[in-house]
Amino acid sequence: MKFIKLSTLLFFASTFVLSAQSINQLDSAGKRDGVWKKNFESTDIIRYQGEFLHGKEIGEFKFYKNVRGKAVLSATKLFNKDNNIAKVVFLASNGKVISEGEMDGKTYIGTWKYYQKSNNNLLILENFDNSGQLVGERLVFYKNGEIAQREHYNAGKLHGESFWYSENKVVLKSYVYENGELHGPAKIYNGKGELLIEGQYKRDKKHGVWKYYDNGKLTEEKDFTYVPKYVKKS
Repeated sequence: MKFIKLSTLLFFASTFVLSAQSINQLDSAGKRDGVWKKNFESTDIIRYQGEFLHGKEIGEFKFYKNVRGKAVLSATKLFNKDNNIAKVVFLASNGKVISEGEMDGKTYIGTWKYYQKSNNNLLILENFDNSGQLVGERLVFYKNGEIAQREHYNAGKLHGESFWYSENKVVLKSYVYENGELHGPAKIYNGKGELLIEGQYKRDKKHGVWKYYDNGKLTEEKDFTYVPKYVKKS
């Protein structure tokens, strides 16, 4: 019986040693290979853990933050063996998903979703091209799921129409952008959808006649047309 117990202990001890030896290894070319685990400096608190295949991340990596001496999961990245693109999830300290999408290295690509703090409804929905620049439609939501803001991007810059809404789906503002600058008609409404202000922007500045309303009636006009000052020649 003693012999059996001793053999069992030796078996588990050897298994533990072999397991420990298989962590944080390098291949013949000096590249990380197999399971890797790192702690925060000068602590036994885990910082990340994942698996490498000859220097390439594969499978799921888990990343932690040090919260008062305790490792708390803050992100996961799911890699494949073919490229550097990973499916990424960022988490709050309570485990709730903050955002999720894809990354190519450190670059955000594709569709990203951000969630409300108080519920699981979307907060922001946006899209990135392969270079990490915002493209296409970007949406911002209220807690109840209604759209608060709708805008469009081209190569990382606001381009086209942008709208702001009330929680009751009433348009509050509408602007037009061109390559990141306000350029085109602008309108501002009250919560009932009644027009309050309208005018034009030209290269990020108010231009021409702007009109102001009260209860549907025109009350004021302001002319923002630029008139160069006359410079007297000496």
